[in-house]
Amino acid sequence: MNNSALPPSDDSDQSAHDGAPTPVVRMTLGARLRAYFFAGILVTAPAAITFYIAWLLITFIDGQVTGLLPERYNPNEFLPFSVPGLGLVILILFLILVGMMTAGFVGRLLVRTSERVLARMPVIRSVYGAVKQIFETVLAQQSNAFRQVVLVEYPRRGIWCLGFVSGTTVGEVQNLTAEETVNVFLPTTPNPTSGFLLFVPRSDLVVLQMTVEEGIKMVVSGGIVTPPDRRPPEQQKVPLVGAHGTDKGSRAKAAENAAE
Repeated sequence: MNNSALPPSDDSDQSAHDGAPTPVVRMTLGARLRAYFFAGILVTAPAAITFYIAWLLITFIDGQVTGLLPERYNPNEFLPFSVPGLGLVILILFLILVGMMTAGFVGRLLVRTSERVLARMPVIRSVYGAVKQIFETVLAQQSNAFRQVVLVEYPRRGIWCLGFVSGTTVGEVQNLTAEETVNVFLPTTPNPTSGFLLFVPRSDLVVLQMTVEEGIKMVVSGGIVTPPDRRPPEQQKVPLVGAHGTDKGSRAKAAENAAE
């Protein structure tokens, strides 16, 4: 029987294909245009949205500040074109001037007098006191507010959430707890301005190496934007948390590594 008349076996067919070059898949014109379109969106959308938000903010400030200027001092009244950013410049100069005035004796006296007046108003004093304390805490140079990103087990054991340390717990809350607790702000996605305030024992926190800005980006993007792990390779290979949490010794070791 002539074997050449038989159809080739699977092995011979496979060997013939092994040596053959892999066919090149060519994109159609529509696929190329679609890829270029999405690439253009990725390049232009972030910059366009950023400039649009900045323009809205500048326009809002200009409309509020320049409207308070008298017509004879408002350049937009006698110039053939409007000056963008004029209100923002005036606001910055005004704040600098106020800061210079409050640095002196007369300025501090006026501030203390106005605070006494506000402290006697039933509703205004609560709002003013809370807003002032928040600004002093956030803008203070020596403040540790929102300087660390941590992992917290929430809402149950084995589930981890991203939180921001806002300070060490003091007062009645700390006095009622046996362990040292930390104030942790747990933001919501995609709006990080809302969230929960948790008082968590320091030993139950896992300190991360990512910055606060990177943590906020991760929260806002819903985990799409993930910062890289900057720890040494030998530390990346050793997991510190598991599906059922981790012991306090591992958390303490993680805190020591983060401090180093």
